[in-house]
Amino acid sequence: MKKKRTCSYCGRDENQVGFLITGVEANICDDCARQVYDIVKEADKSLAVHRHAENRIDLQQVPKPKEIKAYLDQYIIGQDAAKQYLSVSVYNHYKRLAQKEKMDESDVEIEKSNIIMVGSTGTGKTLLARTIARLLQVPFTIVDATVFTEAGYVGEDVESILSRLLQVAEFDVERAQRGIVFVDEIDKIARKQDNPSITRDVSGEGVQQGLLKLLEGSVVNVPPKGGRKHPDQDYIHVDTRNILFICGGAFDGIEKKIAQRLNTHTVGYNSVQNAKKIDAANLMQYIQPQDLKSFGLIPEIIGRLPVLTYLQPLDRNALRQILTQPKNAIVKQYAKLFDMDGIELTFEDSALDYIVDKAVEYKLGARGLRSIVESIMMDAMYELPSAEDKIFVVTEEYARQQFDKANAIL
Repeated sequence: MKKKRTCSYCGRDENQVGFLITGVEANICDDCARQVYDIVKEADKSLAVHRHAENRIDLQQVPKPKEIKAYLDQYIIGQDAAKQYLSVSVYNHYKRLAQKEKMDESDVEIEKSNIIMVGSTGTGKTLLARTIARLLQVPFTIVDATVFTEAGYVGEDVESILSRLLQVAEFDVERAQRGIVFVDEIDKIARKQDNPSITRDVSGEGVQQGLLKLLEGSVVNVPPKGGRKHPDQDYIHVDTRNILFICGGAFDGIEKKIAQRLNTHTVGYNSVQNAKKIDAANLMQYIQPQDLKSFGLIPEIIGRLPVLTYLQPLDRNALRQILTQPKNAIVKQYAKLFDMDGIELTFEDSALDYIVDKAVEYKLGARGLRSIVESIMMDAMYELPSAEDKIFVVTEEYARQQFDKANAIL
């Protein structure tokens, strides 16, 4: 006699229920399946409420603009104007998120203010972004605009920006939709001519057009694993209205555009007087949105980046401070490396001055300091861990000798 199948949950046999769903080692009847469905649905609701409570912004715990700037001051020398703009914009982003949670129809809706930072290479744009990321309570990611191309060409779609934000948010879409994205090297997608392109500009104007929908706020289909879109792929829908975008770029050569614009206004005696007040060594401080347009950003992109700030070029004093003062200063990093081998490392002031002089000569900003120190310290880092000496002093003579050796023309 054939044994009757029973429900593994309620114990009734197949004649007492509507139907049985058969598994590998267990069965479930239609009534129990409905109950399980209701239980899972209720659990999902409570989980969503719990997740929403976790994501809620408490403005009392959010650092104020002055506190954000004070944190940045520990790691970055100077650039007070850029720090102030960044601190205020990030704090306002938190306030905007807090308003969205308890907003009614009578409230004034605060619009987001995306930022664009302009500054020559090595002035600290990416470092500002990386440093502020450590302080934030919302997902933060840094992406490089140079990899993006129009859809259908070798490269990445602009939607991959949101793929990285989702990864940082551990694929919690609600958290990702409140995040901050730093788009580095934004100047590399400037169109190649001042006039609209009549041919394909696959890594320039086309990418800017693709960025528009992200910056202004829309629901975007995002491939969960990044990469290119294809018809068989499942997409995650991400609303970008509450994502703050911070863009940075060196805009190499934009000083010429600024100088041309300033020169057009120097007509007449009064204008000549005003022209004398212009600091020719730091034209970046006079940057205006029309200069970005002349450089190759399309007007629609500029309109969606309403906050424009600049970074000062680093002079000799600033470079000297960068070497020794910040919390993660280059000299402190090398001292820590040697300390792990039980070696006490010190630099004479004259050696530090020599390093700064070389950085000024090469015009590579703070980034150049690292490569110069690396070339000077390479032999010491190779020899000393195996040596018996536990004290090492870098003199100007040693620094000069090692740097000349590393840069000798064969």
